[in-house]
Amino acid sequence: MKDIFLRVNELESHMGTIHADFGALKLMIKELLEENKRLQIENHQLRKVLKRETDPAQTQETAEEPAAIKGDKPLAAMGVGEGYDNLARLYHEGFHICNVYYGHLRMEGDCLFCLSFLSK
Repeated sequence: MKDIFLRVNELESHMGTIHADFGALKLMIKELLEENKRLQIENHQLRKVLKRETDPAQTQETAEEPAAIKGDKPLAAMGVGEGYDNLARLYHEGFHICNVYYGHLRMEGDCLFCLSFLSK
């Protein structure tokens, strides 16, 4: 009887360990899936940038595309600096330009921090 109780106790502790291991594996899988999705989005954005850089017809169309947040005028017509143009281009390519997430890929639409920076 005592042996059976000890065996059940051992199995219970092993089950706890296995449960903890499954939890850790599940967390690792979740992190890998999130990273994979982020890399897929970043890859897609970079392919769009590469296509735009290598296709001259596409480059002319998109050179006029990034308009300032303040209005519909192109950035060059507003007389703002080249640095501002570069930041606006980066933002329109899908990257953060704000001091909070600078350089990270924008995953969910517009960023209020970036937009407030562009409107200054």
